[in-house]
Amino acid sequence: MIRVVVLGSSASMPSKDEFPSCIGIKHGGVYLFDACEGLQKQLMKFKLSYFQVKAIFITHLHADHFLGVFGLIQSLNMSGRKETLLIYGPKGVKNLISSILNFKPLQSNFPVEIIEINQTKKPFYSNELFSIKAFKVNHNIEAFGYVLETHPYRRFDMHKVESLKIPREYLSEIQEKGFAIINKKRITYKQLSYIAKGKKIVFTGDTKQFAGIALKAKNSDLLIHDSTFSESEKKIAKEKFHCTASEAALNAKKSNSKKLILTHFSNRYENLNKLLEEAKKIFPNTILAREGEEFLI
Repeated sequence: MIRVVVLGSSASMPSKDEFPSCIGIKHGGVYLFDACEGLQKQLMKFKLSYFQVKAIFITHLHADHFLGVFGLIQSLNMSGRKETLLIYGPKGVKNLISSILNFKPLQSNFPVEIIEINQTKKPFYSNELFSIKAFKVNHNIEAFGYVLETHPYRRFDMHKVESLKIPREYLSEIQEKGFAIINKKRITYKQLSYIAKGKKIVFTGDTKQFAGIALKAKNSDLLIHDSTFSESEKKIAKEKFHCTASEAALNAKKSNSKKLILTHFSNRYENLNKLLEEAKKIFPNTILAREGEEFLI
């Protein structure tokens, strides 16, 4: 199971209720999509270990999306971190972060590897559990969205288990060893299982509407989408290079996504239900990203 946690959902600056847009994912280690100010507080508040952060994926270089990096590094310093921290982002991210970390009082005592990415069909990051691809979005500076896909995995076919009358107490042994001897017969995990398709999570970051979003989000299990404005401010959304909630819903529908999470809300809206209602008219399985909200995928 992948644990997806909303650490913030406000646009540009904190609101009285929300920190800027940021998503934390727990799957093996902790992985961050953007790094909002107040990041450490949010990680502790919502029980994501800051010490387990393996990598940060920055969508673009507007300050609300990376300010949390520096405080996190200082806390990791004080906690005795030795493991390399990976930071990915668009062109310029290496110079920006390095220039601040080169200031002697802020230097890290552990390796920080900063990698500038390009749009690519192949994953730029991969581990034993999942891979991540980047795609360029349409913002007023270079910006990326991210596609996280877990690797296909083997799981029990319970119909086969029941039809062969395999006692349930043997299942953990079969999974761990690959087989078990039951009534003098060798029963293998392969006999009782199938290859399940991996899960797909798409995070658009900041972007205005364009056809590529629906293509990249095709058949996603979770689409986390810029929804800065209401449909009544569609013209402003276009000028500011952001999306409306309705546009996010349209992309979810076109992409055949299973669930849509609206995020990056303008502070002009005291009641976000307006955005939710607009989106649900197009894509019913829509939820507002609210601080501390969790999703298991």
